[in-house]
Amino acid sequence: MKALVLSGGAGTRLRPITHTSAKQLVPVANKAVLFYGLESIAEAGITDVGVVVGDTAAEIEEAVGDGSKFGLDITYIPQERPLGLAHAVLIAQDYLGDDDFVMYLGDNFIVGGISGLVDEFRAHRPDAQILLTHVPDPRSFGVAELDPQGRVMSLEEKPEHPRSDLALVGVYLFTPAIHQAVRAIEPSWRGELEITHAIQHLIDVRADVRSTVIQGYWKDTGNVEDMLEVNRRVLETMDPRIDGEVDDESETIGRVVVEEGARIVRSRVVGPVVVGAGSLVSDSYVGPFTSIAENCRVTDSEVEFSIVLRDSSIDGVGRVESSLIGRHVEVTPAPSVPSAHRLVLGDHSKVQIHS
Repeated sequence: MKALVLSGGAGTRLRPITHTSAKQLVPVANKAVLFYGLESIAEAGITDVGVVVGDTAAEIEEAVGDGSKFGLDITYIPQERPLGLAHAVLIAQDYLGDDDFVMYLGDNFIVGGISGLVDEFRAHRPDAQILLTHVPDPRSFGVAELDPQGRVMSLEEKPEHPRSDLALVGVYLFTPAIHQAVRAIEPSWRGELEITHAIQHLIDVRADVRSTVIQGYWKDTGNVEDMLEVNRRVLETMDPRIDGEVDDESETIGRVVVEEGARIVRSRVVGPVVVGAGSLVSDSYVGPFTSIAENCRVTDSEVEFSIVLRDSSIDGVGRVESSLIGRHVEVTPAPSVPSAHRLVLGDHSKVQIHS
């Protein structure tokens, strides 16, 4: 069994971060979202992985390499434009061959991994198995309609009037039957080959399409709010560890990780928090659910429920919260501006000025 990991796409909902960085490499708890998925694939016993890449191919390839650090054998599959999930399957057919495979969206996050799901698929080997979860607003997702026995009746991509609240999670398991299905469909109104249409084709020809409604935590980390929420979830699972320096005038409370080479000086850090290698927190407060990446500086400031990417600094700005701060960013106070009033007044005017 192989894996197909999708790591293309523009990441428009994470701009401006994704103007200069691949969305799959934005870190939560100081580790790229994509890495969590690759680790889950390795834990499921899959070693051959095709990674579909687009405009950010060079950055993805530099970060992932040949896959050996994950215990994987990586093959990169270029996609000229993001033309849909089914299009990714189409262009990967030569790599996938006649093997079963799991398709994993590189910006998705599933707590607990996929080992159990892969084992279930291997045991029963339906033509397709999809993962579903209940969501409050399914209009932004592919949506499944099930019959009373739980069989998949229909799928619809981003419907205006959803028939259920069951959204497709970004992990799919397929036999080679999917290859005929992706060749049989036409582009949607968005100009993309939709994987929901390909799976619907399998349903229409009476192929065996099964679903699993997951009860664990899942997020599509496509926007800032979801990134911060996943960061919170991961930090809550970390064990406290102080490998760096914490001086006698500082206090760390709860789940706090201070990486080797990091320093906490005259500061208070309330976990869950991770402070990356080479970073300095000085005369500051770092509050819960905050990830500070490597080689950052936080001085005379307060930071809470935020992600700070590498080589950035926050200096003397009061309080920062619910923020995603990119790489090589400098956050400083604005210079004070003398207050003044510029007036052009006609004759006999009366003016009251509140200073």
